Amino acid sequence: MQTIGVFFGSRSPEHDISVITGVFIIAELKKLGYSVVPVYIGKTGEWYISDTVGSLKFFTQKNYEAELAKNNFQKYFLDLESSRGKIVFKRKGLAGREITIDVAFPALHGSFGEDGTIQGLFEMLGVPYVGCDVTASAVTMDKVLTKLLYQSLEIPTTKFVHFTKNDWENDKNSILKSINQTLTYPVFVKPARLGSSIGIAKVSKPAVISDLETKIEVALHYDTKALVEEGVDPVVDLTCALIGNESVTPSLLQESVFASDLFNFEEKYLTDGGTQLGASKRGIVTPARLESDISESIQNLAVKIYRDFGCAGIARVDFLYNRTTKQFFANEINTLPGTLYHHLWKASGKEISVVLQELIALALERQAQAKTRTFTFASSVLEQAGSLKIPGNKL
Repeated sequence: MQTIGVFFGSRSPEHDISVITGVFIIAELKKLGYSVVPVYIGKTGEWYISDTVGSLKFFTQKNYEAELAKNNFQKYFLDLESSRGKIVFKRKGLAGREITIDVAFPALHGSFGEDGTIQGLFEMLGVPYVGCDVTASAVTMDKVLTKLLYQSLEIPTTKFVHFTKNDWENDKNSILKSINQTLTYPVFVKPARLGSSIGIAKVSKPAVISDLETKIEVALHYDTKALVEEGVDPVVDLTCALIGNESVTPSLLQESVFASDLFNFEEKYLTDGGTQLGASKRGIVTPARLESDISESIQNLAVKIYRDFGCAGIARVDFLYNRTTKQFFANEINTLPGTLYHHLWKASGKEISVVLQELIALALERQAQAKTRTFTFASSVLEQAGSLKIPGNKL
């Protein structure tokens, strides 16, 4: 049986959620009999490899970061020479221990993990890995790019205005004018490349410009790009999880019920253990309270989005639905649902053990397909390089 390396943590505002997802996956893989290597990436970028960091109990200590600093978890290095089709870590020293990972399982949320960066490393090493590839991860991480692609694909999405931090600092009055002329309130302000509802805020009235400005400043604190999008009122927040490569299976639709202006971080992860983590059922209705034809249409659109964006392994697509007009709008795509949205898969008839085994099989399937590609091209360019007039040519 393959050795699975679970990568979690990292330099992201979503670090703590990634820890919960990572140790959950580690525990479930061990139940299935897999050899598991926990690879924890600290908040400042250090990599730690130890069974100790594979337990949530370690991270519930108030001083866990100090414990990491005084122990030897991090004294491994990536052996690039040996890492071909696998990941090889070696411990420092003459008789250092060697750890080999056959399949990478990224459990990273947000920047430096869910955005395609670590997937690029896996691709370069030729290592099979779970989940979406570099392109799909990078594009779906960016809410602006996602919505622009929705528009080009004629997928319904809410109206929006987007801008960079530099745009805002140079001419915020024009941006505010564009928002007020283009969008109908309420509007939502979001960092372009962040999840877990961090930095997101609702602005209900156009007259409260100072409120809008403040919330844009908060969003730009977390990212160098932001968007302001039109709200749906009255709104139903819907989620469809998906699994597969070429053949894609959608879950039932989940309806999220929340008391605040938006489905915020506290309700997702803290209240009663968190609805997004599957611990609290108070804010979840599954299947969603929709007519069967509407549910089917949204599931079909979720599958189309998954395929059009080149997703693989697993992902989640969120939708906004207006019960009055019966319109639905594609919202965000999440390529690593928290704790794999195991609660929604369970409600849809798939236990987490089945989901995990399927994800590993899908990773190996995609790697086998990648091996059929040709990455070399024979040419006579270098043979003729001596006669070419190029800068630095002293042959």
